[in-house]
Amino acid sequence: MAQSSITLRAPLRLLFASAGAAILLAATLLTGLYLGSETQKRFRDVDLSWRTYAGEADRRGELLNRVRAHLGYGGIIHNFKNYVLRKDATYLRAFRLQVDDFNATLADYRESGATDIELIHLAVIETTIATYFSMIPTALRAAEEDWAPARTDALVRVDDTRALEALAALDEFWRDQRQTATEEISRAVADGDTLVDLGFKFLWGLGGVALVLYGLFFVLQRDLRQTIGLLSSELTERRAAEHAAKKFQRAVDQSPATIIITDTLARIEYVNRKFCDLTGFASADVIGKTPKFLQSGEVGAAEYGTLRQQLARGEEWYGTFRNLKSDGSSYWAKTAILPLRDDAGTITHFIGLGEDVTERRRARDQMHRAQKMEAVGLLASGVAHDFNNILTTILGNVHLARLDAPAAGSFAEELEQIEIAAKRARNLVGQVLAFARRQPGDPRPLRAGDLVREVARLMRAFVHPDIAIDCIIDDETLAVLADPTRLHQVIMNLGSNAAEAIGPQKGRIVLEIGRLSHDDVGPGSVRLSVIDDGPGIAEDIQKTIFDPFFTTKPVGKGTGLGLSVVANLVAEMGGRISVESSPGQGARFDVVLPATEALPLVVDVPESVANGSGSVLVIDDEPEVVATCAKLLDRLGYDAWPYTDPVAGLSAFEADPDRFALVLTDFVMPEMNGEQVCRGIRALRPDCPIIIYSAYQPGTLDLEDLQPARLLEKPVEPDQLARVVRDLLADSHSA
Repeated sequence: MAQSSITLRAPLRLLFASAGAAILLAATLLTGLYLGSETQKRFRDVDLSWRTYAGEADRRGELLNRVRAHLGYGGIIHNFKNYVLRKDATYLRAFRLQVDDFNATLADYRESGATDIELIHLAVIETTIATYFSMIPTALRAAEEDWAPARTDALVRVDDTRALEALAALDEFWRDQRQTATEEISRAVADGDTLVDLGFKFLWGLGGVALVLYGLFFVLQRDLRQTIGLLSSELTERRAAEHAAKKFQRAVDQSPATIIITDTLARIEYVNRKFCDLTGFASADVIGKTPKFLQSGEVGAAEYGTLRQQLARGEEWYGTFRNLKSDGSSYWAKTAILPLRDDAGTITHFIGLGEDVTERRRARDQMHRAQKMEAVGLLASGVAHDFNNILTTILGNVHLARLDAPAAGSFAEELEQIEIAAKRARNLVGQVLAFARRQPGDPRPLRAGDLVREVARLMRAFVHPDIAIDCIIDDETLAVLADPTRLHQVIMNLGSNAAEAIGPQKGRIVLEIGRLSHDDVGPGSVRLSVIDDGPGIAEDIQKTIFDPFFTTKPVGKGTGLGLSVVANLVAEMGGRISVESSPGQGARFDVVLPATEALPLVVDVPESVANGSGSVLVIDDEPEVVATCAKLLDRLGYDAWPYTDPVAGLSAFEADPDRFALVLTDFVMPEMNGEQVCRGIRALRPDCPIIIYSAYQPGTLDLEDLQPARLLEKPVEPDQLARVVRDLLADSHSA
């Protein structure tokens, strides 16, 4: 606060007056010195009292108003009680923010030079607020469990009487301070007024000397007014500056963006509350450090060097970082780094503004993944029809060739290898369709042991000869409820992965089946395990091996879909899959599925498909498929009528509906699909047996009003086709 100095100058001319005038002048000087000294003392009293009034009392008065606001309507206690009664999270968030501001206010109050009495009252208020804050867990539990308000209020009620009494005492203490300071100012001013009056009376008695003294007091009075005006102006400016500074500080602290201020050597001088909340670092832990502790290692040193050079040139920098939190996790921050300049244009600091875009990037990645999955689904649905038609032709012709080939010899073995390869291709298409969820499952009770032995037989045909494949089945009657094709895909996929992991060297794969007495899947679960003694799986990638498109194989050697398909299929069957492995110790994949009622053992006697008779209408837009099916039916004794045009085939049926004992039609065809063909046949002959076969099962087809009818999935195996034709015709004749 500026101070005004007043210099008293005695009039030298009066020293040369007459003796009487000299005595009078001496008396005047002594009186003037006395009055001047007393006046200066009063000015000091006014200055000291003003400092007390405007500095300490007014400052603490402002802080006291903030404390009072937190305890009054709309404050901490009000919001806490509203949350307890209404369970509205808005009041809880306001309560938490006000508690933080309340604690900061108390800290400012203590640092403002509070007396011991004030500190005692503050401690009482702080204890009450802390008690309210400690009730938050109970209030949260009450909101979650929807307790009655009366019950919650009884549990979280806090006696705030002492806090209110302490606040009243602080009010009284503050008013006393202001009153004391005001009285001191009034007293000093009153004393000054007395001295001024005394001086004026003395000047009237001294004549000419009084005029000089009057002028002196006039000057002193003017200086006093100027000083008081300067004090008032400076006080107003200081209050405005403090208000602006506090408003700026609150805006920075409550900013939704992280803010870091560093010096020109990148040492942190300030971080805001959002930075601490997001990263988990306390402000005291990072002040004085450089932001290097945030680096995740994904950005190279060269790029950071470019950033520093750009900032040194006074340029702004914009980019996105993946930063580390205090717990080791990471977040993505869209960052802007700006230079701060003084009035001379010199860079004194750098400010970093960061926006947390982690959720935005995660949403973008999920969208990309969904688009990729949609692309796979579209590709799968487009490829499946044509590819399964090709496999139907291959399997059908292999079957015809095996009928004509010798039972033993290299030719029969070569045909068996072709059949195995075609079935593996069929499983691959099924995996892609299952992964893309373009084909529904058909769960049924299955003996797990039979399925495992079938997979083991197929695996022995393509794995390296030095790899032994063993089956360990605890109970032959163990059964699960699952789609046989999909469960076959699961075990075959795991077995193939095990064989690829072992490679060309000697190894062992065990397919094991056992019962679990109890599991989270359900009581009486069945565990299917695929165990190998290969190189094992590193721990850091075990959590990602079931992710789509993740693969450790070289480019061109794997799609990254195998284990993802397995996980999806197991989940659809109501089971779970887990892996146990360590480097050099092999790997064990356990598939746990709900058990179903045990199936009795049946001696597996090869079934000979009996020949039949009658005309069969075959409709398929693929010439190779329709030709293969016609040959198979002809070899079984049926009279096949093949058509590649569904309209022509339906016209042939319309010409003589009673000629055909059965109709075999594809589902996906141009001009007219299989469902339209079936409904045309039903309109002409309701009792005609129908077989619909398709490259992938149509989810929209309803067979209820098309009976008698069966749905087969391509590629159709010859034996399966023969049995279905025979069964449908037998049912038709018995009806």
